[in-house]
Amino acid sequence: MIARMEEVWRAIDPVRLRGTLLDMLDIYSPSGKEEDIQLYLEEVLSRAGFRLERQVVEQERYNLRVTMGTGEPGLYLVGHVDTVPAWDLEEFGAHEEGDIIRGLGSADMKGGCAAMVEAWLALADALTPEERPSVGLLLVVGEEENGDGSAAFLEQCRPPWVVIGEPTGLAACFAHYGYLEAGFVTRGLRSHSSLPELGHNAVESMLRLLLHLGKDPIFDRERGEIVYSIRELSSSRAGFVVPDRCEAWIDLHLPPNMAPAALQESIRRIAADAARFIPDLDMALSFDFASPGYDLGSDSRLAGLVRDIYTCLGRKPGLSAFRSHSDGNLFHAAGTSPIILGPGSLESAHTPDEQVAFGEVLDAARIYVALGLGMG
Repeated sequence: MIARMEEVWRAIDPVRLRGTLLDMLDIYSPSGKEEDIQLYLEEVLSRAGFRLERQVVEQERYNLRVTMGTGEPGLYLVGHVDTVPAWDLEEFGAHEEGDIIRGLGSADMKGGCAAMVEAWLALADALTPEERPSVGLLLVVGEEENGDGSAAFLEQCRPPWVVIGEPTGLAACFAHYGYLEAGFVTRGLRSHSSLPELGHNAVESMLRLLLHLGKDPIFDRERGEIVYSIRELSSSRAGFVVPDRCEAWIDLHLPPNMAPAALQESIRRIAADAARFIPDLDMALSFDFASPGYDLGSDSRLAGLVRDIYTCLGRKPGLSAFRSHSDGNLFHAAGTSPIILGPGSLESAHTPDEQVAFGEVLDAARIYVALGLGMG
């Protein structure tokens, strides 16, 4: 396999890869508006001689799926083409500074998608159709919202393994955090803002409630395992009045071995206890989304292959747990084994300074080639 891997590595074209990534960054593709980038990728892959399947998710939204080799693929390379909305519609595109490429989605995860496409093209360039491994490439929509693209794929196909190119700094994540979304609503009594004593301020109740939650040991950022982040806070807007409603959303990322249901019960207990300290607290609590984590272990065939590939590249494999939510949770719940492995880092993802090192994107393409050869 090593000889064939090195043969395909030589077919990886850094200039083509860089051009693909820059083109992708210049196409605005927030969740729900992915058609332009899918048309671009479809053209790139069709030009190389592949027939792609459009998996319709909803009107003008579809995944792209393509396979090579014979039989059902044992491994799919999976990337999502959507991004969060742009911070600035004048500045979302690509900016190059030497090895660093900035732009919306550069880390999350157009860098990973470009590397997967280049790996696919290199396999096709270096190998005859009979020599190509049985692998699949899946470019999905909707990951940054509700994962509807991956859900549509899983209705039709459940491969044994997938590699998802989320930003991990090329660490191979065989474990994945779970995710829980908690929503709080506090209610009060509206009054003129110059007469607060006649009303009951729902924002003050919410602030006290959030402080009470944050003081609990399970949310201790230094010693606890749970990642706790207040994502949104909003109140009713009705002019010069004491607000009678306030809403907050909290993101909670759970270590792989923690069940979301157990954390829900803990949050209910803490919130109920808050009534002892907050006068006239009127609160509602809901959990709109929950997804358990997973741990695939490090003794599988794929884990051994990752270690061998990284040795060839002169890299340490850096097996770890992926700390964010991703489509990996959906794939695992459907019975597929997902590893998360891609260029870039979560530290810059979803920020105005999102970036990826091109050297990492190039190494990612090499890793995807080797995984395809080894598992296909």
